[in-house]
Amino acid sequence: MRISHANVIGTLLLLVAGGCMGGTGSGLFGICCGNGSGSGNNGPAALEFFVQPNTANVGQVMTAVEVAARDSLGNIESDFTGAVTISLASNPTGANLSGTKVVRPVNGIASFSNLAIDKAGTYTLRASASGAASVTSSAVTITTATAP
Repeated sequence: MRISHANVIGTLLLLVAGGCMGGTGSGLFGICCGNGSGSGNNGPAALEFFVQPNTANVGQVMTAVEVAARDSLGNIESDFTGAVTISLASNPTGANLSGTKVVRPVNGIASFSNLAIDKAGTYTLRASASGAASVTSSAVTITTATAP
């Protein structure tokens, strides 16, 4: 039996189009036509520190820390608006993290602009969101301010 080239192409197009109509993907080719927003129950595939925390003095507000929501292809998931929470991951001195610790992203990036730590030491921050694995920042050193 001989299958024509036109029949093969027509069959493949039918499979791809049929799989996308429901918005859940074809299952055969990894194609998905859903909105990919991540704002549903699944959340982002991953979180990433887009801007790492910087050294600051005790009680001083750090430079804004930014956390990006990424989709399964590694792109910033600009439609994601789920709450991103930040906390101290390593805390050898029992310090307190102050500032706004729960932020909703804008264009897929959560910006924490008023974080401060109340004791000198070296710390890491942890960011988490529903449906995504938490991520830990690079180390940040909080120093005691010295008089000039």
